[in-house]
Amino acid sequence: MHLPLIVLATVGTCLGLLMAAATGTHPAQLDTPSRLPTHQRQKRHWIWNQMHIEEEKNTSLPHHVGKIISSENRKNTKYVLRGEAADKIFRVNEVTGDVFAFERLDREKTSQYHLTALIVDKNTNKELEPPSNFLIKVYDVNDNWPVFTHQFFNASVSEMSAAGTSVFQLTAVDADDPTVAEHTTVMYHIVKGDEYFGISNSGLVFTKVNNLDRETQAKYEIVVEAQDAQGLRGDSGTTTVLITLEDINDNFPIFTQTNYVFTVPEDIRVGSPLGSLFVEDPDEPQHRMTKYSIVQGEFRDTFTIQTDPAHNEGIIKPTKPLDYERIQQYSFTIEATDPTINLRYSSSVSAKNKARVTIHVTDVDEPPVFQKPFYHFQLQENLKKPLIGSVLAVDPDAARRSIGYFIRRTSDKGQFFQISKQGNIYNEKEVDREVTPWYNLTVEAKELDSRGNPTGKESIVQVHIEVLDVNDNPPKFAKPYEPTVCENAEQGTLVVQILATDADITPKNVKFKFSLNTQDSNFTLTDNHDNTANITVKYGQFDREHTKVHHLPVLISDNGRPSLTGTSTLTVTVCKCNEHGEATFCNGKLYQGYNIIPVLVAIFLCILTITVIMVLLFLRRRLRKQDRAHGKSVPEIHEQLVSYDEEGGGEMDTTSYDVSVLNSVRHGGTKPPRATRDVRPSVYAKVQKPPRHLPPPKPGELGDMAAVIEEKKDEADQDSSGLPYDTLHLFDYEGSESIAESLSSLGTGSSDSDIDYDFLNDWGPRFKMLAELYSTDSPEELLY
Repeated sequence: MHLPLIVLATVGTCLGLLMAAATGTHPAQLDTPSRLPTHQRQKRHWIWNQMHIEEEKNTSLPHHVGKIISSENRKNTKYVLRGEAADKIFRVNEVTGDVFAFERLDREKTSQYHLTALIVDKNTNKELEPPSNFLIKVYDVNDNWPVFTHQFFNASVSEMSAAGTSVFQLTAVDADDPTVAEHTTVMYHIVKGDEYFGISNSGLVFTKVNNLDRETQAKYEIVVEAQDAQGLRGDSGTTTVLITLEDINDNFPIFTQTNYVFTVPEDIRVGSPLGSLFVEDPDEPQHRMTKYSIVQGEFRDTFTIQTDPAHNEGIIKPTKPLDYERIQQYSFTIEATDPTINLRYSSSVSAKNKARVTIHVTDVDEPPVFQKPFYHFQLQENLKKPLIGSVLAVDPDAARRSIGYFIRRTSDKGQFFQISKQGNIYNEKEVDREVTPWYNLTVEAKELDSRGNPTGKESIVQVHIEVLDVNDNPPKFAKPYEPTVCENAEQGTLVVQILATDADITPKNVKFKFSLNTQDSNFTLTDNHDNTANITVKYGQFDREHTKVHHLPVLISDNGRPSLTGTSTLTVTVCKCNEHGEATFCNGKLYQGYNIIPVLVAIFLCILTITVIMVLLFLRRRLRKQDRAHGKSVPEIHEQLVSYDEEGGGEMDTTSYDVSVLNSVRHGGTKPPRATRDVRPSVYAKVQKPPRHLPPPKPGELGDMAAVIEEKKDEADQDSSGLPYDTLHLFDYEGSESIAESLSSLGTGSSDSDIDYDFLNDWGPRFKMLAELYSTDSPEELLY
């Protein structure tokens, strides 16, 4: 396609459109071949690129849109359209190239269509020229009215706003082409509710009056209609706006009644509510800030009115105790105001914001009332007084009942004091300030009936009794002194400096005097006249072997009235000292300067040795008991055991071995015949034990017991049937099942036996001898 031809064709098309607009001819009519220029152009291809058609045409279908033309128009060619809308909405005449619309078009749905024009061979469908893209634009007509986005809107504005105050902005949308003049121009007007509100051309809703009062009418409903410049309107072109007036604090509170009457008992607590005041405030709760005050009356300082923030009511509370006997009725005027109210919008103050309050006080039976909140009395110590002080309470009621007084016994200290019916306090016992300087009493006052019995109404008061000091305690040492002095101390050596104290209240100018109560000592006392005194060595060295401790009586006097003198004993210990004059050993005690470590080591070793010995003795005794419990003999004695079955007749362990068997073995023969027992009483049996009070035998003289021993020795030497000298008579098995256990001397010979044989005295005369032998008497006594 040649570029100059295309430019000429485009210019021709634009001129045709301008002529059509001037003459009223439709632009589509200019695209026909008869309207093209008459001069010939050779080698021309597609000569257009755009077509136009109006939307919503009322003529019968199809609507002619335009014509496509190509220089290759021959008999064997045809025109073809391609695109999304081809053969559906738009079709082309294959021979002439005329394009037709077979549907009515809506610009608001599709404003333009993209199509492609082709010229092909009828037989082969081969494209004879390159395809050409072109547009079919839909012309707009004013066929849509303005539409609101919502059918209902909420808006608000403060009450009492000035006229012209903006309320809400409305916007309606027109679907027509905004580039075409007056097709989308929207005009607004209120069709309902225009008495109080207006609307501008831009859709802004505003107030028309100044006195919109929320308390009169809180909500307004207006209907707004939108239409375009040509007057198109429809159902969707209207909307409803609900306008709510916002509250402002523009109303004073008003009392619901003009008179308030309350009745309260006289014993109501200070600060307790006695009644409520109610007001009406048409404003919203957040704007109800009523303040109550007493404006008239002589009792404005007796009551206060506090606002309850939750209910906006006034709470009356007493600020002072009420007394029926003094005032039975209170009356005053109150006022309710709102300090936050906007006076520019409020009307004049109404007289209904004031009211009258009357309070009637009723009588109650009140407890007695003391004249003072507490009492303070003074009492001199060591003195009994019939009157320390008096308390007084009265009945505040008109009955004026009698009052009885009692001391509440909370401790033993209260036993010192009594109180009379008239409230006089006295002490039955003398008090000592040095023991208790203060006494705190709780006194009860109770109403009494006609018979003098308490009625139950009572009050208490604290009574403080201060005990005054008397100089009744002599001075004494300020602390316990334990002075020491070296036995080789020189004359004038300071032993100790002493101070004094007094249990009484010590005045600032107290003066203590010191002196020794004895002159017969090696010490001297020097009064320093500053309430101290020095004890020094008088002569010199001390005889520690003769006297180790010296007791010095020291006299101490005070300057009280009267002056008292006390004696305190100072104990001075004489000590051994080293070359530096340091005490090393005093009255059995080691002091500094002496090497005490070896002594402590020696003591520790002694204690350790004694402990080991005691443990060994305990273990030995325990083993012996265990051996006896198992019926064993003395360890490692491999001799023939002989049971002694004569002593302790009746014992259970009388089984024994026959000694004759041992003798026969020793002599190599048979058992010798048993010797005939001598029935004569032996010398041992004849002997009588002398009384214990007789003196022991003199040296060189043999008593009866000595004769008995000699006799028994001779018998043993002459007895040929006895056992060999190296055979031990063991009696360890005797009495193994008896409560006395074994009576063998081998087992009980040690002095540390833990068996008490005194019970043998209770076994009768047959065990008398054993009882004497095993008694706990001394060896000297056993010899007699």
